[in-house]
Amino acid sequence: MSYNPENALIVQSDRTILLEVHAPTAGAAREAIAPFAELIKSPEHVHTYRLTPLSIWNARAAGLGVEQMVKALQQYTKYPLPSSIIEEIETLGRRYGLTRLFKSDDGFFLILKVADEALAELLLREKPIAPLLEKRLSPLSFQVPTQFRGLLKKALVEVGYPAEDLAGYVQGDALPLKLRSTAQSGQPFVLRPYQLEAADVFYQSGRVQGGSGVICLPCGAGKTIVGMAAMAQVQENTLILTTSLTSVRQWRRELLDKTELPEEVIAEYSGEMKATGPITLATYQILTYRPHKDADFPHFSLFQARSWGLIIYDEVHLLPAPVFRITAELQARRRLGLTATLIREDGRESDVFALIGPKRYDVPWRELESQGFIAQAICREIRVPQDSEEQMRYAVAPRRQQFRVAAENPRKLEVVRQLLIDEIGHKILVIGEYIEQLRTLAELTKFPLITGKTTQKQREVLYQKFRSGEIDGLVLSRVGNFALDLPDADVLIQVSGKYGSRQEEAQRLGRILRPKSDGRTARFYTLVSERTCEEDFARHRQLFLTEQGYGYQIN
Repeated sequence: MSYNPENALIVQSDRTILLEVHAPTAGAAREAIAPFAELIKSPEHVHTYRLTPLSIWNARAAGLGVEQMVKALQQYTKYPLPSSIIEEIETLGRRYGLTRLFKSDDGFFLILKVADEALAELLLREKPIAPLLEKRLSPLSFQVPTQFRGLLKKALVEVGYPAEDLAGYVQGDALPLKLRSTAQSGQPFVLRPYQLEAADVFYQSGRVQGGSGVICLPCGAGKTIVGMAAMAQVQENTLILTTSLTSVRQWRRELLDKTELPEEVIAEYSGEMKATGPITLATYQILTYRPHKDADFPHFSLFQARSWGLIIYDEVHLLPAPVFRITAELQARRRLGLTATLIREDGRESDVFALIGPKRYDVPWRELESQGFIAQAICREIRVPQDSEEQMRYAVAPRRQQFRVAAENPRKLEVVRQLLIDEIGHKILVIGEYIEQLRTLAELTKFPLITGKTTQKQREVLYQKFRSGEIDGLVLSRVGNFALDLPDADVLIQVSGKYGSRQEEAQRLGRILRPKSDGRTARFYTLVSERTCEEDFARHRQLFLTEQGYGYQIN
């Protein structure tokens, strides 16, 4: 067996790829494999990647050939490639594009073209696919109703033959949009290199191969700005969907600050107002509202309210199932998903690939940290013992209630008190799951409490007081997980969370990752009750961040 000690990769037959960070060729090897291998773990010395059907199909959708993938592995591997890996890449890679979607000449229907008659017969016998094929036009082509475009793409991914969608997009109403060189706030505004690159690889100069897909960037890295850069390239009416009214207002502020758009072209469609405009901001909550579970979704009419040229799905990893369903019908619109992580706890990453588009751009968190684009962070887990009374209450509680008993451990209050002393002079967020616990913490810390019942107007007032330095801290419920524009926050104390949610852990760290003007390090504290199920959930919650290279100090 040949051996090249200079090379950084060890490619294993279980489809994992180990990258030795300190090898001379590590940087080049990482750049070569990142487009087609999914980063699984990136601790200090050895990073782990995995080859998956989705990672390979994402690469093929971005124009990377099978031969290029195999060549990259051969060039940087220490040992000969397992033959099974070459075969797997070739098999999966060549499946992409065996089915292709086109628009008919008159534009009234779609045409699915397949590579050979055997595949055509196979697809006709697949239950999810056959009902979507309206008529056989030739031995290798089928007529497909335009409204089935998304459903067919989803079904083809499920059976392992992802379609190359070349049917293009309808043109939305024009919207001239120019980014400022100096923000309205007076600060110089220049797109960071990775933000410009992300927007470019999404739009691809208007080619049919571009215009749909997902951009993955760490919290605090400026995903909103990438969205605005994409809007500046598309230059058409845009619908922006996001997680909360706070996020809606943040998008509005950013658009007014960093583009030359007049205020009147930006509309809000929410529980408070139902306006539409050339740019319309809406929440997933209003779209998925219905009077009862058997009723229609009355606000889905928003998707047809204007001739949208672009739909932006902020925090796309949280996309609710009903919005997935309507998105299946919106395949003729350009679609951009923005997220810090494509992890979905329901395992529906393949739906994001089929209905929003392939992952177009991804940057490891620690890479942007090393370049100073997000703050350095130290993660610390503090184990908190229960007193004897609480231990017994936990022991006799029904299993379903044990997590809450552990999460609300009263001894956590004293730990928070000590952390506030240790971190005096810093901008602090205290965040948790249970309202009674948070009320007690608000009394202890003298920080204002923000929950789902806090009005939007009150929230904005408190957030602004935090930004201006009038108050040094906030106590937040789950409303603090997303879209908080609090750039000076540098300490987060997590007293409880939503079971083992990796998404939530990543989002909460993201609240303090905006780069600090003085370069100070952010600190993320997680309080965990000893000898309880909370320890197990904490291990699972931390998985995504440890895989990104963040170590947890435990004491």
